[in-house]
Amino acid sequence: MADHWKKWLEVVTGPLEQKKVYRQAKARLDALPEPYRSAAAAFNRYVTYYGGITDGDTIVQMWADLADMWERAAVDGTPIREVVTDDPVGFAESYVDAYVGKRWLDKERERLTAAIDRAAGGAS
Repeated sequence: MADHWKKWLEVVTGPLEQKKVYRQAKARLDALPEPYRSAAAAFNRYVTYYGGITDGDTIVQMWADLADMWERAAVDGTPIREVVTDDPVGFAESYVDAYVGKRWLDKERERLTAAIDRAAGGAS
């Protein structure tokens, strides 16, 4: 693909390398044996919704690291509860919080602050 077309496509759809890495991580997760595949799918769904991360590089890194974590657990035969502890929600949220990236909530926080500033006549 010519460079100018690649750049144009990336402007429209996002970086192609990110998509490639994401697809690879997703394929690795889909290839896990049960019960790891089901646990990873549930964990990944929650992490995606909870995280609300909008930075592509951060998301891709998080997914690749998730694939590493679940593959290692499957290879070692680590019980699911040892991976995610007795508090899978707390574990998932701590996992996401370890990744620094722009989240959709950041935009909403800015929007709320600006709306309150306008409503209060610009005073903070």
